[in-house]
Amino acid sequence: MAILGWGVDTQDVEPWLRGQGAEITILDEKKDGEPFGDLSGFDVLVRSPGVYRFRKEIVEAEKKGTVVTSKMKIFFDVCRGKIIGVTGTKGKGTTATLIYEILKAAGTKVFLAGNIGTGIFAEIEKIDEETWVVLELSSFQLIDLEKSPAIAVVLMVTREHQDWHKDEEEYVLAKANIVKFQQKEDWAVVNKDYPNSVRIGEMAEGIVMWITKNDLEGIDKNEVRLRGEHNLENIVAAAAAARIAGAEEETIRQTVSDFKGLVHRLEEVAKVKGVSYFDDSFSTTPETTIAAINAFSEPVILIAGGSEKGSDFSELGRVISETKNIKAIILIGLMADRIEKSIENKKIKILKGAKNMREIFEMVKREAAEGDVVLLSPACASFDMFKNYKERGEEFKGEVRKLQGS
Repeated sequence: MAILGWGVDTQDVEPWLRGQGAEITILDEKKDGEPFGDLSGFDVLVRSPGVYRFRKEIVEAEKKGTVVTSKMKIFFDVCRGKIIGVTGTKGKGTTATLIYEILKAAGTKVFLAGNIGTGIFAEIEKIDEETWVVLELSSFQLIDLEKSPAIAVVLMVTREHQDWHKDEEEYVLAKANIVKFQQKEDWAVVNKDYPNSVRIGEMAEGIVMWITKNDLEGIDKNEVRLRGEHNLENIVAAAAAARIAGAEEETIRQTVSDFKGLVHRLEEVAKVKGVSYFDDSFSTTPETTIAAINAFSEPVILIAGGSEKGSDFSELGRVISETKNIKAIILIGLMADRIEKSIENKKIKILKGAKNMREIFEMVKREAAEGDVVLLSPACASFDMFKNYKERGEEFKGEVRKLQGS
């Protein structure tokens, strides 16, 4: 076997595969600095999520008889428990974590994995027929899946990863594998407010539950701690999936009201001298930044921009132009000029030129006043200025801590 790519995602499956008697070769282009080359000498290729499924070397090896698989495909084959899979352009992590927290509070044996939580092969011996496994599943993991979970959750599916997928159609069809192979008794919880999500729901083989953010059923909106209308969608989806899995209404209500969300996802960092700071660094698409903007009625200083991800900023520009409470925008990174061009309202104060988070906060300090919200919601990837979205968010929080100490 060859493992293609050596990211965090595949490191727990390697010892498990060796335990099954496999001879493993690890091929990592980033570390080795060499392309994969001819892969046809291997019996099996285990693809890491970041490695494109239809790369020329992989397809050519497959034509010569090499089996192509992935950690997630293997897990679906060997898992003895019941799987809840969650996908969507955004909201996967929040929704999967909330399902996990509800089922845990209900006393259910449950694991959280996929792009989040534990390395699932390290825990696989603990999983039995009574166990629920909640998986956050990206299009990279779903693209070649040939089995679907017992409960599939389809959140907002818009457009993303156009730098990886051939086109938007391939992206949507990859997501659709979460429902395409379900059994008749399986469930699909699908957000009906997004055309691509509806398309996926219509491909489901199981029972489809159509949801919208207004289906709060016994959950008091005023008790919800998560900011933003988009998080109501995530809450409704999580509650529906947990309900199907057997959680009682009071457990769902209490867990939802206690849930604070995930780091770097519209996370309230602190309030300093009357200014509230929110870290939404995980927002790497215009759609999620729009959702973050809509979460606030207070005056907002928005920090946006970053590296290329194939996004269209026209709708973000329209929302910024029409939103009455945006006080100023600090545009950063390679996409700063493109975002600026999308903003038609020339009265909005736009600041540019900061090269790092310290310089960004020099601008913030000049603009922010009591009652304002400073929102880091970039709508872009981070790789021009930061190692990843986590580093971007942590640096933002570090600057807030400096303000607290000043």
